[in-house]
Amino acid sequence: MSHHGHAIGTYLGKPIFELIEVQEDTYVFDRIAQYEDDEFPLDRLSANELLVEPGLIYRHKD
Repeated sequence: MSHHGHAIGTYLGKPIFELIEVQEDTYVFDRIAQYEDDEFPLDRLSANELLVEPGLIYRHKD
């Protein structure tokens, strides 16, 4: 994660940013990932989504 917008909250002590930039693409915060069986099920992510530590899902800004 290279750049980010302003924080809109926290989760597990880490900031939740409204926007993040990754390799010149902009992503917006969408939701908190569900932790199941000691992992985050990555197969539930859409092709336009990213999982960011500590379990935040961002979707590509259209």
